[in-house]
Amino acid sequence: MDSFFRSEEMCLVQLFFQTESAHNCINELGHLGLVQFKDLNPGTVAFQRRFVKEVKKCEEMERILRFLENEVVKSNIPIPAGFTSETIPLPRDVLDLESSFDKLEQELKEINSNRDTLRQNFTQLMEINHLLQMTDDFFEEAESQLSISELPSEDSVYSSRVTSRRTSYTSTNGPLKLGFVAGVIKHERFPAFEKILWRLFHGNFVLRHAEIKPHEEENMAEDPVKKDVFVVFVQGDQIRGKIRKLCDGFHASMYPCPNNAYARKEMRTNANTRIEDLRLVLKRTEEFRATALTAAAANLQEWTTKVKKMKAIYYTLNLCNIDITQKLIVAEIWCPVSDLNSVHTALIHGSEQSGSSLSPVVNRIQTQQTPPTFNRVNSFTSGFQSIIDAYGVGNYQEINPAPYTMVTFPFLFAVMFGDCGHGLVMTLLALWLILHQEHFRKLKNELIDMLVDGRYIIFLMGLFSIYTGLIYNDCFSKSFNVFGSSWSVRPMFHPHGPWTNDTLHDSGHLHLDPLVSGVYSGNPYPFGVDPIWNIASNKLSFLNSYKMKMSVIMGVAHMLFGVTLSLVNYIFFRNLKDVALQFIPEVIFMLSLFGYLIFLILYKWCVVMKSESAPSILLLFINMILFDYSSEGTVLYRTQKTVQIFLVVVAVLMVPWLLFAKPLLLYRKHKQSKLKPSTNKLPMQVFGISNQEASDNRKEKVSMADIFVYQGIHTIEYCLGCISNTASYLRLWALSLAHAELSEVLWKMVLQVALRVTSGMGSVLLAVTFAAFAVLTVTILLVMEGLSAFLHALRLHWVEFQNKFYKGSGYKFTPLSFDRMRDMQ
Repeated sequence: MDSFFRSEEMCLVQLFFQTESAHNCINELGHLGLVQFKDLNPGTVAFQRRFVKEVKKCEEMERILRFLENEVVKSNIPIPAGFTSETIPLPRDVLDLESSFDKLEQELKEINSNRDTLRQNFTQLMEINHLLQMTDDFFEEAESQLSISELPSEDSVYSSRVTSRRTSYTSTNGPLKLGFVAGVIKHERFPAFEKILWRLFHGNFVLRHAEIKPHEEENMAEDPVKKDVFVVFVQGDQIRGKIRKLCDGFHASMYPCPNNAYARKEMRTNANTRIEDLRLVLKRTEEFRATALTAAAANLQEWTTKVKKMKAIYYTLNLCNIDITQKLIVAEIWCPVSDLNSVHTALIHGSEQSGSSLSPVVNRIQTQQTPPTFNRVNSFTSGFQSIIDAYGVGNYQEINPAPYTMVTFPFLFAVMFGDCGHGLVMTLLALWLILHQEHFRKLKNELIDMLVDGRYIIFLMGLFSIYTGLIYNDCFSKSFNVFGSSWSVRPMFHPHGPWTNDTLHDSGHLHLDPLVSGVYSGNPYPFGVDPIWNIASNKLSFLNSYKMKMSVIMGVAHMLFGVTLSLVNYIFFRNLKDVALQFIPEVIFMLSLFGYLIFLILYKWCVVMKSESAPSILLLFINMILFDYSSEGTVLYRTQKTVQIFLVVVAVLMVPWLLFAKPLLLYRKHKQSKLKPSTNKLPMQVFGISNQEASDNRKEKVSMADIFVYQGIHTIEYCLGCISNTASYLRLWALSLAHAELSEVLWKMVLQVALRVTSGMGSVLLAVTFAAFAVLTVTILLVMEGLSAFLHALRLHWVEFQNKFYKGSGYKFTPLSFDRMRDMQ
């Protein structure tokens, strides 16, 4: 339990094990996950370390595995989770694994290259086939109107509609011969191609094009590109050469097309034959590729785990030292003291697996270095520990705020989010996440992973919100009347009461008078707020006062608890002087002012007095600070003035105590340590003080000023922080009020409107309105308001609570853990 409330006790251990057992020993430590290796070669750059070549090989194998995984995913082949063995390949097996990966990569690249070449040939043949088809259609259409081999004279006009454009040719020199250029171009480039043709040749051409629409079985490309086939008829070889250059500029594919119909038919027949052959070859290639990828996918997870383990082991070996005989490896590790036996057992097991004749040596060494901070967590506490670590990793063996945050964080959230209906929805969402966490983790979504990691935080926030909602007697802005109200209207109509029937008809608002006998029973509502306040006209005033004072009480209690935890730190680290110099004045200062403020609130609640004569707590507190007692009617009890003056004076005296006591004590010690060696003229070494220590003493002259400045900043921050932090807790009141008012607005302006409709379509309107009400409730009240309350509760813990005792300037314990590596995949 001690490790739950503060970080684990750590120790620095020196390890000695044989080189041939290094892999197995580090493998066992990686599975244990309780060892952090120190870098014994801090001055050596990465590429000069001993096992850098092995690390590079592992990185190359990781690259190949990523390539294989991408190919498997592209082919929609499932990757089975499979069983990951606990063993790793030995150094002599790494070459075999690397060669098998290289062979698989080369084979797959060769298959992909052949497939791409076959697909390209298939695409070209399909384009030729479509081009011949379009050319035949064009010639058949032209022959049915006019022979394409001659152009019309001036008395006749040959016209052909091409892409909705009319082009005419005239000649006075008799029949002319036309040539043509045929090809395929991308669909999005055709309009620009046609426009440039028109500007270059001014319409002296015949252009025909059509979009290629292949069947699904003909589409072999992974990302099909829309293309158009075109035929351009022009006169003269020189013009055809210009068109070919233009086609090259637009990256259009040009194909030879015979002038003879029989030659075109024969060419098309040959193309269809080759297409069928290529389709069969492509099918066999895809089947062979799928078989290879399926076999690789079956072992992909295991290969990835092995390579990551090997890389981690070689990276760890680079942190160690090897003796001059190359037979012994020396390592230094941080590990928890309670797990030292487990580490030794794991090393022995690893040494036995490798067949080593010598057992590893574990030597615990003393050090002045600050150990890392290690807090054991489980699936329930990990989310709360993450909240603490986000603020800063705690100092070594500093008290851990996480156990207390597990209670205070969801409770302060619930104070701002107090609605049992909304809390129930949040609780059900958290239960859904808890029951299906494995499914959600497989989705690999950052937002979903964040919700899954904080599922228990959401669960506790929902439960606490149900509790505070019952305290507020608020469920979707409505109240429960379970025990019956403590207020009664009947006594107001008593023969001696102030109300009559005329009073009811003439008054829009009526107020119950608690002074009338029987109106208030004298027995408070058994649990929570009396439901009559939900329909009272002064509901907002009552809840404002109640929640504001409740926020102050909770805030001061929360801060006092934080100051008390600092006492636990002082006692644990045996800083008993800080107890007298810091803790006692801090507690006295806070209790003298804000502890007394809580006393005033509770005393006013307990004393029965009329609301007109009851003094304002805020004015009482301000007058207390200013020593202003001139106004009458501001007295709650007899000796109030004397007590308040005494408390203010005591609080003021605590400021110089905090400001000067600790620096002056340190200064006095510094003076005494400085005068003792000066009474003797002997060298400093005679007194056991080295030259380095003497220089450190000289440096302390500068550090004394830093101590005074630091203590002054701490005093000012604490004294002013007590005021600002107390005011900061008023956000509990503000957000609780905002949440309740938003919930009431949604009820009155959305759902209540539909409930009042009595026409025939009322049920349909109610269904639509309820859907809108549910959507607005989830988006505004649950998501937006919930996130706002979460962030405010986070700030109250980070700034107002943890700064009283938690420094958070340590560094996290990062052990070699294969389980963590597997979870991060």
